[in-house]
Amino acid sequence: MDRLMDDMMRKAVEMPKTQEGVSPFVYGFSMSLGADGKPVIREFGNVAPSARGPLVKEEREPLVDVMDEGHEVVVVTELPGVERDEIRLESTDRSLKISVDSAKRRYLKELDLGHLVDPRTAKATYKNGVLEVRFIKSDEKKPSRPIQIE
Repeated sequence: MDRLMDDMMRKAVEMPKTQEGVSPFVYGFSMSLGADGKPVIREFGNVAPSARGPLVKEEREPLVDVMDEGHEVVVVTELPGVERDEIRLESTDRSLKISVDSAKRRYLKELDLGHLVDPRTAKATYKNGVLEVRFIKSDEKKPSRPIQIE
C-alpha cells in the first residue's frame, strides 16, 4: 500500500509544467476496499504515465465508483460541467463505456462491472454533475446496447 501511494505521489509531482493545447492538468485517485477486503485504487484525470514521462490526454477520465449492491451493480460517475444530452453510454454484459465530447469538456472511461449484468435492465440518471447507472445482475451473456439517460 505504501509503495502504491509513493508511486501516485511521484506521478503527481512529475506532471508536465506546460503542454501546448491541453489544459488544465487533472490527476487524482480514490481508494476503497473491494468485496474481497483488498484495497481498490482508481485513478482519474487526464494525465497518464508513458515511457517518456507523464502524457496529458485531451479527454479526462472521470472519477468512478462501481458498487455491488445485492442483485444490482451500481456505477456512480462524476461528470461536472456536462449536459445530460452530451453523455453517451454503451454497455455490454461485463463493461460500461462512458463518453462525453462537448465544446467545454471531453470525458472517456471504459470500465469492468465486476459481474455479468443484463444491459437491457440499465437505468441511468444524471443530476448535478453525477451520473448513476444501475444494472440487474445476470447469469448469462446478453447483447450490448446503448443506454438512455432519464
